[in-house]
Amino acid sequence: IWPPAPPMLLQRPPVTNLSVSVENLCTVIWTWNPPEGASSNCSLWYFSHFGDKQDKKIAPETHRSIEVPLNERICLQVGSQCSTNESEKPSILVEKCISPPEGDPESAVTELQCIWHNLSYMKCSWLPGRNTSPDTNYILYYWHRSLEKIRQCENIYREGQYFGCSFDLTKVKDSSFEQHSVQIMVKDNAGKIKPSFNIVPLTSRVKPDPPHIKNLSFHNDDLYVQWENPQNFISRCLFYEVEVNNSQTETHNVFYVQEAKCENPEFERNVENTSCFMVPGVLPDTLNTVRIRVKTNKLCYEDDKLWSNWSQEMSIGKKRNSTLYITMLLIVPVIVAGAIIVLLLYLKRLKIIIFPPIPDPGKIFKEMFGDQNDDTLHWKKYDIYEKQTKEETDSVVLIENLKKASQ
Repeated sequence: IWPPAPPMLLQRPPVTNLSVSVENLCTVIWTWNPPEGASSNCSLWYFSHFGDKQDKKIAPETHRSIEVPLNERICLQVGSQCSTNESEKPSILVEKCISPPEGDPESAVTELQCIWHNLSYMKCSWLPGRNTSPDTNYILYYWHRSLEKIRQCENIYREGQYFGCSFDLTKVKDSSFEQHSVQIMVKDNAGKIKPSFNIVPLTSRVKPDPPHIKNLSFHNDDLYVQWENPQNFISRCLFYEVEVNNSQTETHNVFYVQEAKCENPEFERNVENTSCFMVPGVLPDTLNTVRIRVKTNKLCYEDDKLWSNWSQEMSIGKKRNSTLYITMLLIVPVIVAGAIIVLLLYLKRLKIIIFPPIPDPGKIFKEMFGDQNDDTLHWKKYDIYEKQTKEETDSVVLIENLKKASQ
């Protein structure tokens, strides 16, 4: 009698009763039974992978689950084998698939995305599908591990072309809470559009609230900034951007801060959830305005792209007196113009004193002995000229007398 074949050579029949079901919103579970007629000498293990031959797994359990948005068809193939060796050829693979809900793909919402705001509430938004009625009433359902059942979001709103909804999602003290995800589904109450699904990992898409600036001070020609971090966050999980605007240079400097620590005797020490940063080379005799924003870092979260809004601005230093500056701009040109006019008048009088006008004898005799028909006209011109000369000479004499009187 031949001895029994070793386990690696035993014939391995396929698994039986492979089935698939959906729990919650996006949890897909496959279950199966051991193969019939399996040899007692074979310690059964089950080899499984999805339709794209990814996520291969060898395990003794007769079930497998995955969190996946049910927007596309997904299949699992399962086979049995007698060891954990991946090189061993498993039994015939049995496949079971699950398809997304029926409906017109053009009716499903698009750009469905969610952001976890300050670890306090989640806000989701989406665009209507192409083949959707304008009066569609949307419904958003959500679920995560801390909930006993699926819940409906009540705060549906519209902002421009986008629809949205927000719901409370507070971080719990469970250390594994952030390792899970939130499952989202959007549909309409009439069942006319195709449902859309999304899975939001709690370690991504996190947007903190803006920080609160508490104090600004100058010390040794450096500017020290102290602020309070947003609630629910610790400083080592945040990345900061500090912006300083100078009123005199009309420029701004941006500082990216990974570790916000500084020593300033004017600041309170050991204040919980506060951070500090020193800005070097800031002029204390000008007005400096500071604002800060933060985002999560990859030390604690997977996503580091969502900046908070800017904090309220705070200023320190002296502001230039703009009223006096504008007044001087207006008065100085007037004073200069007046001085120029006075100078021109004075130079004209000085010219008369230095170079008095000399009558032209030829012109006088010509007018005296010229055409007798124009005697009246010539003498009148001569009288006007003599009168003008006399007035100018009298003016010069008057100025000289005034100067002597003043002395």
